Amino acid sequence: MNILIIGSGAIGISLGASMISQGAEVSFYARGKTADALKTEGIERTGIFEHLKYDSSRYEVYTSYNDISDEKFDYIFVSVKTTSNKDISKDLNDYRNILKKNAKIIIFQNGFANDEAYLKYFEKDEVYCARVITGFNRPERNISEITVHTQPLLLGSLQDVDVSCLNEISLMINNSGIPSETTKELSKYLWDKMLYNCTLNPLGAILGVNYGKLTENDYTIELMNKLIEEIFSVMKASGYSSNWKNAEDYKEIFYTKLVPDTYNHNSSTLQDIRKKQATEIDTLTGKVIQLAQEYDVEVPVNKVIYNQVKALESYF
Repeated sequence: MNILIIGSGAIGISLGASMISQGAEVSFYARGKTADALKTEGIERTGIFEHLKYDSSRYEVYTSYNDISDEKFDYIFVSVKTTSNKDISKDLNDYRNILKKNAKIIIFQNGFANDEAYLKYFEKDEVYCARVITGFNRPERNISEITVHTQPLLLGSLQDVDVSCLNEISLMINNSGIPSETTKELSKYLWDKMLYNCTLNPLGAILGVNYGKLTENDYTIELMNKLIEEIFSVMKASGYSSNWKNAEDYKEIFYTKLVPDTYNHNSSTLQDIRKKQATEIDTLTGKVIQLAQEYDVEVPVNKVIYNQVKALESYF
């Protein structure tokens, strides 16, 4: 099995180490200092699961698609920020020659409907998505630290296609130490994650605190409750659903398990703000607002939170 990982950040490095540990041939697509670090320093997966470390002889690093031979890859793992999807999907279409027949694209990102950019070029049975609710950090350019974990990494599709082709990948990730499964109901699980991310990520970024701190303040609890209630209204109006019947059921598990399990995690949105780089807010809260407008649902708290994050970005 030959895999190209596009996006050599915390998730990409962890996935690369996982797949190498299971005997896959792994390549990274990277640029600049990250590419230099991967070429010279090897990669490491550290943190709460098994520590994996490989020197640069165990994988390849590409900085240009022109350097990749024809029909090389069985799978493309996309773990770049969602802000890059338009460019990455076009690049993969332009360089289809690097893909083997029946190659699959798997998108490991925050947000919902990230497959839309890729479905402009590829068939429904070529593009798949993942629900990742594990926390990752990148203390060095070549090191990925898994900081928290609450539920398995899920592989599936937002389209009506067979997902059994993902069973082998899921098993390999699971055997590498990161719990993983496939699902036929990925949409529900992604909305579970949207509830989690859209409630915690932007607010934590605005206030500069970890997930747990947000549950220790009556003011932030009130805000989070409103965010959750608005998102459930949007899901109901737009025909989507999660694995919880209503906002009250979700709040119970949110405050008693989900946040406690990830108490110390700083959201990717906060990490982006601290690095003064664009966040993924448009595929998180922005998607909620888009659907709210489409189905005439009022989401005033989500709009205020979204505007505050965009205001922070405007200062970069």
